[in-house]
Amino acid sequence: MAEWEEAPFDGDLLTMWATDVPGGCVLAQPWGYGPQMPVITKALSAGTTCYGMYANPKSGNQGSIMRDGEVVGWDLHPGGGPYGQEENVLLSYLYVGHAVAFCFAYAGLRPADTRAVTGPPDAHICLPERDYWH
Repeated sequence: MAEWEEAPFDGDLLTMWATDVPGGCVLAQPWGYGPQMPVITKALSAGTTCYGMYANPKSGNQGSIMRDGEVVGWDLHPGGGPYGQEENVLLSYLYVGHAVAFCFAYAGLRPADTRAVTGPPDAHICLPERDYWH
């Protein structure tokens, strides 16, 4: 059984995993798009870069990039190859078909293991109720 299947979950998009990795942290949510909501990625990008990705089962990987609270790219397709939207075309070529690896590389994170993606996370967090889109 995968770790996410054992995680506390009641269908709430505000419940997420948080895992420390060298150089930063990773928020993950195997059941939804919560960590990619703009207010969350804006807060995480303060003084650094944040790449938000949602593996949408209907339309494929969707990504967004924030740098120091400002949108750098939106409606991106990490791992899908270079389409002129990405700042770093070399990474787009290197990580074709590997969306999560692309996001880590773009944000400058080098996880020591797979916990940030497959679990177990360092913590389960539940954010307070509010508008995380505006």
